Amino acid sequence: MSAKQMHIDPFERNWIVFSVIMLVLFATAVAVAAFGMGIQVPSPETRVDPKTVASDPNSPWANPGVREVVAGKKYDVYILAKTWQYLPAEVKVPVGAKVTFYVTSMDVQHGFKLQDTNVNFQIVPGQVSKLTTTFTKPGSYNYICTEYCGAAHAAMYGVVIVEP
Repeated sequence: MSAKQMHIDPFERNWIVFSVIMLVLFATAVAVAAFGMGIQVPSPETRVDPKTVASDPNSPWANPGVREVVAGKKYDVYILAKTWQYLPAEVKVPVGAKVTFYVTSMDVQHGFKLQDTNVNFQIVPGQVSKLTTTFTKPGSYNYICTEYCGAAHAAMYGVVIVEP
């Protein structure tokens, strides 16, 4: 059945065709980003008690920082967000290292954006957020809070130093 038999105005048909083409382009862009560029969707890794996460001796957030998993190749970084600061405020890893960030909050909702990487997620008290990235260039990569968390929100930041 042709468009003429269906009584579709050519102007309307053109908009329908344009819309279908745009849907295909958007779906392709999402697929390329997800599979070709390694874009990850953050998801909750586990749950913790925000009241005791920093004081429990079995918790990695009792002593947050870098944990070497595979010598020089793979690291886990545990970061604790609390009122207007990240603990630790400085992390050092070697270039080429695959680094997995585990971040949680002990007070209010925060954000975590690692500049010049694809790491960006929301931090909810009691929930551990996790994302992995590989640093291919040495330098300093700031991490900042992206969710308003109070009066000194703008001062909440830290840095990952990638060493050659």
